[in-house]
Amino acid sequence: MARFDFGPVTTENTTVFRLWAPLQEQVTLRIVDRGDLVMNRRYEGWHIVQVSDAGPGTQYGFVLADGLVVPDPGSRHQPDDVHGPSELADLHYQWKCTQWYGRPWEETVIYELHVGTFTQEGTFLSAIDRLDHLRDLGVTAIQIMPISDFPGRLNWGYDGVLPYAPDSAYGRPEDLQQLIDEAHLRGICVFLDVVYNHFGPDGNYMPSYAPLFTNKHRTPWGNGLNFDGEQSKWVREFIVQNAEYWIREFKMDGLRLDAVHAIDDDSARHILHEIADRARAAAPERHIHLIVENEDNDATLLERNDDGRPFLYTAQWNDDIHHVLHVDGTGETFGYYKDYAKDDPAKLGKALAEGFVFQGQHMNYRGKERGTPSADLPPTAFISFIQNHDQIGNRAEGDRVVAAQSRERLKALAAVYLLAPQIPMIFMGEEWGARAPFPYFCDFAPELNEKVRQGRREELSRLPCFDGDDALDPTDEATFRNAKLNWEETSGVNEYLELYRDLLSIRRKSIVPLLAHGAGRQASYQTVGHAIAVSWRFRDNILHLLANLSSTPVTNSVGEQGVALFNQGEVDREQIGAWSVRWSIEEHKAPGG
Repeated sequence: MARFDFGPVTTENTTVFRLWAPLQEQVTLRIVDRGDLVMNRRYEGWHIVQVSDAGPGTQYGFVLADGLVVPDPGSRHQPDDVHGPSELADLHYQWKCTQWYGRPWEETVIYELHVGTFTQEGTFLSAIDRLDHLRDLGVTAIQIMPISDFPGRLNWGYDGVLPYAPDSAYGRPEDLQQLIDEAHLRGICVFLDVVYNHFGPDGNYMPSYAPLFTNKHRTPWGNGLNFDGEQSKWVREFIVQNAEYWIREFKMDGLRLDAVHAIDDDSARHILHEIADRARAAAPERHIHLIVENEDNDATLLERNDDGRPFLYTAQWNDDIHHVLHVDGTGETFGYYKDYAKDDPAKLGKALAEGFVFQGQHMNYRGKERGTPSADLPPTAFISFIQNHDQIGNRAEGDRVVAAQSRERLKALAAVYLLAPQIPMIFMGEEWGARAPFPYFCDFAPELNEKVRQGRREELSRLPCFDGDDALDPTDEATFRNAKLNWEETSGVNEYLELYRDLLSIRRKSIVPLLAHGAGRQASYQTVGHAIAVSWRFRDNILHLLANLSSTPVTNSVGEQGVALFNQGEVDREQIGAWSVRWSIEEHKAPGG
């Protein structure tokens, strides 16, 4: 049996083409410039045909009974976009980094990037030229925004419709393998953002021949995926094998699953559990890390065993810590930020010490309770950040509002989250204070483009301080071009870049060794006026933070604990100055230790 059920299987002399199409009695294989072959209908709706002399570079599609020609849902390469023919690709890349086993999670410093805007060229190969910058910065993992083939020339990636095919706008599949190989040679892991909760609105042909969706479940994008209904077996396999595919064929070090709160499944074993088990089993010899985005703040997905290892998912993007830091740094309190207002500094302490701010309490913005208890989880179960693609892109002009703040504010925010025991994530360009916006952009057919423009204006018009008419046109290529990073900004002396390098150096030398023991669950916090004090207890040490994220000094009622690791601003025994941060470490021996 082939390693993967979806997509063609090529041997030395033949290629087997397969399509799961239970809604079609007959399917024809069309090979470009060679003609048509009727496929044999087999078990459970599979259509199969064997072809001689169809090697790499062969282009093909499937003809349905009504004459519609569709690409292979398991296509590895789409040279002419989602509506064009699929192409046989040779994924037998000759890896240079043959002894790569990944890195332990506690060493992780994530750098989120969008391939199309990370460099001016916007390709997998051009990204290689910037890997030395990331290594020297102290980054140990890049997280690539979704790359599954999407319609048009530009997209954030969340509108993908062919999940096995890296979008050809970024290069060939072999180019992606080379990027990952070069990252590994520099000691950098590669995670991929994957979307298993919906398909994009243009170019998804699967419903024409297979029961991909079910009306049993609804999502913000329409009917949910059929993970638990009639003929759901192969829908589940299509998704689960995709996770295995990226880890096996491309040697990804992990995945970030988008919006798992929108994945409904009433099966005896939830699809999220199956993905986690089989993704790790795909490369048992390597460190595989699995990340979720989950608006429901469901801590059960992050539970650990007695050894501190995750049963299912390694960590979650922690929007709560972003929101409290954003409010402290910018003063913005519209929309969901209002629930994190600065009148309660304890929220920052809680986010740092316990992970979630909302652990079952009522959240006004949502109009209901949110979250589950998370204090028993280690800090490494949470990924913290002050910028990411969503929080920048979901603004009218896609502006990096944090980067527009004063030096003191930005430095204080960076000092808090880059040295905290949670896993930090930097958004591309943040480390040098990049001003390039990152607005939402896409490229559909004209009618759908107009619907996107209208929907974007209506959505942003609901937010205070934003006029929907001022929103950038997401379908205008200029919106995409202006989002590209200007790497010339990194030349010369850059105080932000130096700060980030210094902080990540301290993290590597002083914080990572603490995390390696898998402790830190015994955390506490208190308010010090409008400042906060947080402590994390490890096996032999206690890590302390004092932070005043405001423009008003506060009396220091807790003093200076331990030996200083880092000071930003003015902190002494008497006072914690405006926008000041102090990290320190105190030796502690457990009883009987």
